[in-house]
Amino acid sequence: MIMKDVTQLGSVMAGLMFVWAIFQQWFPEELGNHIQNYFRRLGSYFYPYITITFPEYQSGEFKRSKAYIAIERYLAINSSDRAKKLKANVIKDGKSVVLSMDDYEEVTDEFEGMKIWWSSSITISQQRSLFTNDDGEKRSYKLTCHRKHREIITKVYLHHVLDEGKAIVMKSRQRKLYTNGNMTSWNHIIFEHPSTFDTLAMHPEKKKDILDDLMTFIKSKDYYKKVGRSWKRGYLLYGPPGTGKSSMIAAMANLLDYDIYDLELTSVSNNTDLKKLLIGTTSKSIIVIEDIDCSLDLTGQRKKKKEKKQKEKEKEKEKNPAQKKEKDKITGSDVTLSGLLNFIDGLWSACGSERLIVFTTNHLEKLDPALIRRGRMDKHIELSYCCFETFKVLAKNYLDLESHDLFSPISRLLEETNISPADVAENLMPKSSQENAESCLKHLIKVLNNSKEEARLKAMEDSRVKASQSESSIVESSDEESSDGEG
Repeated sequence: MIMKDVTQLGSVMAGLMFVWAIFQQWFPEELGNHIQNYFRRLGSYFYPYITITFPEYQSGEFKRSKAYIAIERYLAINSSDRAKKLKANVIKDGKSVVLSMDDYEEVTDEFEGMKIWWSSSITISQQRSLFTNDDGEKRSYKLTCHRKHREIITKVYLHHVLDEGKAIVMKSRQRKLYTNGNMTSWNHIIFEHPSTFDTLAMHPEKKKDILDDLMTFIKSKDYYKKVGRSWKRGYLLYGPPGTGKSSMIAAMANLLDYDIYDLELTSVSNNTDLKKLLIGTTSKSIIVIEDIDCSLDLTGQRKKKKEKKQKEKEKEKEKNPAQKKEKDKITGSDVTLSGLLNFIDGLWSACGSERLIVFTTNHLEKLDPALIRRGRMDKHIELSYCCFETFKVLAKNYLDLESHDLFSPISRLLEETNISPADVAENLMPKSSQENAESCLKHLIKVLNNSKEEARLKAMEDSRVKASQSESSIVESSDEESSDGEG
């Protein structure tokens, strides 16, 4: 009804403008301008509505406006069911369809008892621009509301629309796995890893602790701002190979709907290129450096090792200078510990927000304490050998079993044997259609017994070697004392 009144009012104004066009022919230009401004003020005084336009492309930008995209997604979810004409956008590699308002369509929205009208419009430009599509079309959304609601619309409702729309965009987007293809840029593929916290083989209490920490982080934007810290958090995952460090990262990304940036430090030439890569990352992402102890020389003995390595380089250059120069050019990396620390929590680390930085290592003791102190790696998570609680998760995942008579001997053997969850999972996986759950459990028991025996034999051998070394040390000490006595 109200839109009909607006249309009628528009017709009246058009009629007045026609009269004004004739009137201009009989009065001086200066007097005409004064009368024209008067009519405009008079019209704005009686016109009870305001209109806000959101163009698809902002002036000076090559990408679609984030506000336009957010409004598009918000209206698709909240108002498209009331639209008569819709257009479909296929997302997530053809797996999902999003419906939105077609051009020249109108829908209504309600917010705290107020009615808001949204319309989509399109104009055809005579001259093509960098900020339109190939057809020279300029699209925009227009919001119309009563002017008495102006303050709440501009200060509350629009923020609500943009926040809701951005959340919908993030939820429906295709998440990506990035790697630094060359020294200063990222390449990506679609991230589709199936790992989740439900399938993650880990003790339930530790899993709950990590989940609570992650959920607290994503809800703490205002808190981080209040205490003056960048909205990011560091996680150090450490433990033997096969304990689920990579699966944990994938589960984090799937839980939070974050992209992953897998940073290969050995491919980065220097600290400046490392900063460029950091700038190229986006918010809502996980920056991962796997096997940090192998990526660079970051241990407490790095100075001695660096001096030794430098001497070796100098000797190689003396033998074949040209060949060594080319090799250094291809494989050399001058990223320093201080450069990496600045990447993690220096001034440059504040160029984005809502990010996780994750390091993984098999050898915690090799890392420099400055790299993993609290505040850089805020949470240290040990991923250890398989325990019985972890086994039960794997049994549920691979065999759909929650209990079995063979669980009891497996529980006892797991307490006596060090075996990774990856090895347990491999032995639980049926290898043929003839294998059933019981045969897989029996096979696992056999493997655990063999592993236990191997560990026993290794311990005996280590003890024998240690005793032999101790005996040799005593003999050498005695010989030295005898030699001193003779002297």
